[in-house]
Amino acid sequence: MSIQEVIIQKNAMTNQLQTEIDSSRKVMMYAIRDRLVQDQRFIDCDSDRKNETAKSVAWQLIEEASMTDFRHLLLDGVEKAAVLQNLLRMLFGFDAIEPLIHDPTVSEIMINGPNEIFFEKQGQVQQALTAGGDPLKFASDQALYHVIDKIVAPINRKVDQSTPIVDARLPNGSRVNIVLPPVSLIGPIVTIRKFPDDPFTMDDLVGFGALTQDVSDLLQVMVKSRCNIVVAGGTGSGKTTFLNALSSYIGAGERVITVEDSAELKIRQVKNLARMETRPPNVEGKGEIKIRDLVRSALRMRPDRIVVGEVRGGEALDMLQAMNTGHDGSLTTAHANSCRDTIHRLETMVLMAGYDLPLHAIRQQISSAVDFVVYLKKLHDGTRRLVAIEEVLELDQGEIQMKPLVSYSKEAGLHAVETSIENLSKIKDAGYEPDQVSQILRRMNHEYNQRIFKG
Repeated sequence: MSIQEVIIQKNAMTNQLQTEIDSSRKVMMYAIRDRLVQDQRFIDCDSDRKNETAKSVAWQLIEEASMTDFRHLLLDGVEKAAVLQNLLRMLFGFDAIEPLIHDPTVSEIMINGPNEIFFEKQGQVQQALTAGGDPLKFASDQALYHVIDKIVAPINRKVDQSTPIVDARLPNGSRVNIVLPPVSLIGPIVTIRKFPDDPFTMDDLVGFGALTQDVSDLLQVMVKSRCNIVVAGGTGSGKTTFLNALSSYIGAGERVITVEDSAELKIRQVKNLARMETRPPNVEGKGEIKIRDLVRSALRMRPDRIVVGEVRGGEALDMLQAMNTGHDGSLTTAHANSCRDTIHRLETMVLMAGYDLPLHAIRQQISSAVDFVVYLKKLHDGTRRLVAIEEVLELDQGEIQMKPLVSYSKEAGLHAVETSIENLSKIKDAGYEPDQVSQILRRMNHEYNQRIFKG
C-alpha cells in the first residue's frame, strides 16, 4: 500500500469516527433535553427564572451524562459548554438558526428542509455555515418541527399535513411563511423575513441611500397633509419597512387603525392606536377573519386614518371606499411593477370583491381615492430604493391620468420630473403654502442638473 493510499484510508477512518462522535453528541443532547423537561426543579420554577434554572439543571445533567452513558465522548469543559448552549437554543430559542435570528445584518432566512439553510445579508443570498465551514443544519426533522411549533403556537396558528401552509410571525413582528410536506417535496420549508426590533426611520432610509432628504421632505408634506398613498413594489422591495417609516409622520394625537395579515407594523409615536390581525379558519374550517372583515370593522372604530399592511384582493374596494368617505391620510401597500401597474392592479383587486361594477366606476373610485403612488424597487446589486413617485389625476377619455413627480436613474439618482403638484387642496388645508412643494421639487431638479453637468 502506497503512502497516499494510507493517508486516504486514515482520513476516511477519521471522518467516520468524527461522524460517530457527532451522532453520539446529538443523542446525548436529546437525552438530556428529555430529562430536563421532566425534571421537577425545571417544572416548578417561576417563568422569570426558567432560563437560569435550565442552565443550572442542564449543566448538572451534562456532567452526569459525560461520566456515565456518554463517557466515551471524553468531553472537555469547552465541549460541555457548547452542548449546554445548543441545548438552551433548542429549549428557548430557534435551534440552528438562533444566531441568524439575532444577527441585525441578516434580513431574510430561508430553510429548505433540515439540511439546507440560506440567508440574505446586504441584498446577497448565501448559504449558512458553521464556524468550521460546514453547512449549518438542524440535527433532525424533529428539531425543525420543534422550531415550527414554537413559531405558530404563541399566535394560535395551526400547521400540519391537513393544513400544510401557514403565515405567521415572530414576537418581534418578523414575517414567517411555513410549507410542510406533502406540499413541500424537500421537508419543511420556512422563510423568515426579519424586521428590526427598532423600525427604521425615514432618516435611516435616507442614510442607507434608499431616498434623498428632499424626497423625505416631500413625503412628510404628503402624509401630514392627509394624502392617501399607496406604496408599491415587488416582493422583497421593502414596502413594509417603508410603510413603517412613512407612518412616523402621522400626528401623535390621531386615532390610527392598522389592519394586517400578520402584525408587522410598529407605529411608535401614536398613542391612540388600534391594531388588528387576520385569523385563519379553525380545524372545522370556521372562524376565519379576512382583511376585508377587518377593514369594514375599522370604519366603525372612529379612525382618523386606516393603515392596511397590504391589499391583495377584494379588500381594495373597502380601502378605496374608506379613502372616499372621509378617512383621508390612509396608507397601504400593493404588489406591482410600476406606478401605472399599481393602478391596473387596484382595478383587478376591486373586481375580485365580487361586485359587478363597471370598469369606469372602478376607475372613478381609484382616481378620487388615491392621491399618490410611491414605487420601490430592489435593484440588481441587492439595494432597495425609492425609484418613482407619481400623482394620480382624474379620468381622461376613460383612463386614469398620472403625473410623474420623482424618478430615479442610475446615472444621476433621484430627480424631479415635474416642479408642481396638480391637486393642492389637501396640502393647503394642512397649512402648507403651495410653493413649499414646488420649492422641494425645484431644489431636486437643480441638484439633478448639477450632477448631470459634473458627470
